Amino acid sequence: MLGSFDTTWSCTGCDIIGDIHGHAGALKRLLDELGYRKSNGTFHHPEERKVVFLGDFIDRGPAIRETLQIVRSMVDGGTALAVLGNHEYNAVCYETPDGSGDYLRSHTEQSGKNTNQLEATLREFAEDPTDWSGWIGWFKSLPFALELNGFRATHAAWDESALQILKGKSLQDDSFLSRSADPATEEFRAVETVLKGVEVPLPEGFFFDDKEGYQRDKIRVQWWKPGRSATYRSMVFPDCETVPDLPVEGAALEGLSGYSSDECPVFFGHYWLPLDSDLKPVAENAACLDYSVAKSSGKLAAYRWNGEMTLTDDAFVSVPAV
Repeated sequence: MLGSFDTTWSCTGCDIIGDIHGHAGALKRLLDELGYRKSNGTFHHPEERKVVFLGDFIDRGPAIRETLQIVRSMVDGGTALAVLGNHEYNAVCYETPDGSGDYLRSHTEQSGKNTNQLEATLREFAEDPTDWSGWIGWFKSLPFALELNGFRATHAAWDESALQILKGKSLQDDSFLSRSADPATEEFRAVETVLKGVEVPLPEGFFFDDKEGYQRDKIRVQWWKPGRSATYRSMVFPDCETVPDLPVEGAALEGLSGYSSDECPVFFGHYWLPLDSDLKPVAENAACLDYSVAKSSGKLAAYRWNGEMTLTDDAFVSVPAV
């Protein structure tokens, strides 16, 4: 099993693919566009390029099992690596008893949010719980992040302090898994940061509705930018005009140190970029690859990395969701 970091997997030609969410058809079209061909049960590139998947394989889409089969066959066949997404982490917690009659991700919460989020996945595996249990075991084996030869990959945020807490940790460790689901622990805060992004609380009395209609009093921020002289609206990611244009103050600034331009490129997904977003890096050495494939007009996106330190617009490749 890969740990949180892996510097042994050398690759000068890698294709990094964002959130798939059960859209196996789009994944196969994207792999074809990138030059991969299926043989011996999995996808290979004639020039021995490899894929790095950024997590969120499940939920929402029409072909979740097939998506998982494609991704895992490539990982097992040595033509891909994959990191854990927050949806896979949520599934693990949803299926893990908490020792008090419920689960680490509650089945009985009043809003039904946890069950609703997994609805499409649970429905697809309803007739084969043993198979689903096997996938939960595979999710547990996935690393939180990858530090490879020349670039980094994570699901939502590259945060050094959080990753140090998670380094060498695995969801296969029951004790660590339980701590990671306890809001009172540093493990919980580290997992939240890496898999869901750096969050900053809004000033008292301010809220906004997220993409799924849930009211939130925290924003996910552009963690690669330092927070000096920032406002909440200038730091929110993706852009949101309903977030107050007030200075970010106090302790919130301590978590906004940014991602240095001297660091190697980092790729991430997670953020559901708006449908009209251009395919381009968010910084010279940072790229988000979640272009909302689970929306009818969304895209599944990849970045074709060839060893460059400065990322470019023309290295992005995408296919429509449908």
